[in-house]
Amino acid sequence: MEFGTYFGGLVTGLREGVEAALIVSIILAYLAKTGNAREFPRIWLGVGSALIVSIAAGVILFLTIGGLPEPYEQLFEGITLLLAAVVVTWMLFWMRRQSAAVKGDLHDRLDRVLSDGGAWGLAVLAFTAVIREGIETSLFLVGQVTAASQEGDSGAVAVLAGALTGLALAAALGYGFYRGSRRLNLATFFRWTGIVLVFLAAGLVGSAVHEFAEIGAIPFGTQTAFDISAVLPHKTGIGQFLAAILGYTSQPEVIRLVVQLAYLVIVLGLYLRPMAPQGGRPTSRRAPAQP
Repeated sequence: MEFGTYFGGLVTGLREGVEAALIVSIILAYLAKTGNAREFPRIWLGVGSALIVSIAAGVILFLTIGGLPEPYEQLFEGITLLLAAVVVTWMLFWMRRQSAAVKGDLHDRLDRVLSDGGAWGLAVLAFTAVIREGIETSLFLVGQVTAASQEGDSGAVAVLAGALTGLALAAALGYGFYRGSRRLNLATFFRWTGIVLVFLAAGLVGSAVHEFAEIGAIPFGTQTAFDISAVLPHKTGIGQFLAAILGYTSQPEVIRLVVQLAYLVIVLGLYLRPMAPQGGRPTSRRAPAQP
């Protein structure tokens, strides 16, 4: 088995799988910590459906077009990245609203949310998180398998074996996060996972802007803001991991840097601001009744 092609598939599987595993583990940990583990099957239904669709899409792509031509590949990736950012942001503030119920009758409040379709909403979120990564993985792997096939069948097998290894590692990381998060204080869990999601979504937005700028859909601010690739390149080592999780790049365009930082400042500020007390309007002292 060729190590180079195997490692390429492994990086693709790990890079694309970690984000989905992180979001799914946050959903599962949230349900477990609030006494709603009975809703796990709905989440796994969303995950399983996304996996099936992703595999089918990969097979269809390989048998037909073998990958999207430019600029359609960048356009597709940009749109899916923005869609994922919207979904993750929605989840972030949904969790923030529900975490306010921790200070009281949490289970009754959450049961009402879940009975109104909240659990199916989380299932859709799990499906969206996995399907985006699954479709992107299919696109990347189709290109890698096509290139490796030119060197023989062993190259294609190595790519697929590496991808499966990377996905298994991503699942293990997600499970580790899930197990660790269950030992956290509930308020701490909500706060820190929310902050992680803000940075994750900011990376998605920045990556989407990069894709649009690359095909000329954004005609301004496309010059490089700075270049620190000699210090922390985004294609190898720690930089590659940060790129996969947080959308890091050592050579960001000006427009990407501005948009990503703006998202971080605005959304993080909204997320961290104190919430108004829930459970009714503030009480006020009544004036003495007039005789």
